[in-house]
Amino acid sequence: MKRSLAAVLMLSSAVVAAEPATKPVTGAATRPVELPKVEVPSDLTGAQLATRAQQAFNRGEYALALPLLRKVAAEAENQPAKLASVMERIRVCEKALASAKAEMEAKAANPQTAPADNTAEARKPHPAPTDGKTYDLTIQALGNFEYDQEKGGNIPADVQRLSGAAIRLRGYMIPMDQAENITQFALVPSLFACCFGQPPSIQHTIVVNCPKGKAVGYTADEIFVEGKLTVKEKKDDGYIISVFEMEVSSVKLAPPPG
Repeated sequence: MKRSLAAVLMLSSAVVAAEPATKPVTGAATRPVELPKVEVPSDLTGAQLATRAQQAFNRGEYALALPLLRKVAAEAENQPAKLASVMERIRVCEKALASAKAEMEAKAANPQTAPADNTAEARKPHPAPTDGKTYDLTIQALGNFEYDQEKGGNIPADVQRLSGAAIRLRGYMIPMDQAENITQFALVPSLFACCFGQPPSIQHTIVVNCPKGKAVGYTADEIFVEGKLTVKEKKDDGYIISVFEMEVSSVKLAPPPG
């Protein structure tokens, strides 16, 4: 992994329609969420197109990746092996975007309270881990602290003590290596923002590693992951790319909330 999901998302030369991805929903709570449209430059073709599409897909920026991949598929019409791989990534994008839209419509119908205050003065420290206990947390609760991704060095001591603990988290999968037989993925609290280039902060992104020789299939549905947590600033080329990693023993579909 060369960059974390939070570290590498960047502006692309493909143009996203002027309306923001997280445009507030107004009017009736059941009003459908409109997904922003993406225009692919007509002169973006061939190897450059394929590279841009793969970069967007790897970042989990599915709203951008989908039209790029569809154009790649059209160019690969007479290359069955390449086309099959592209179509698999297209299906991942379509599933993720459908799930993201449903997620935002559900949130619009059931507005949440203000976000938690994670300042040093207000945050609630984590209790010391206990041997044999599995901690069931949300991603936001695990990363309940302000973090300076540029400088690092400010992970609270109570969070660092959780390193090595057994933990269970609920979230959404962003593949980091490939669309099939996934061995590493980012676990994030929401798909919607990721799909449109607005990733969660690094302390709300969990890098999940499957056991050696094991892999999972992609799902756009919410999942439960369980395993051993590692809390450590991980750097690549001087950039902090993650603070939380998990070696998982279980990946399952999460039951509907409530």
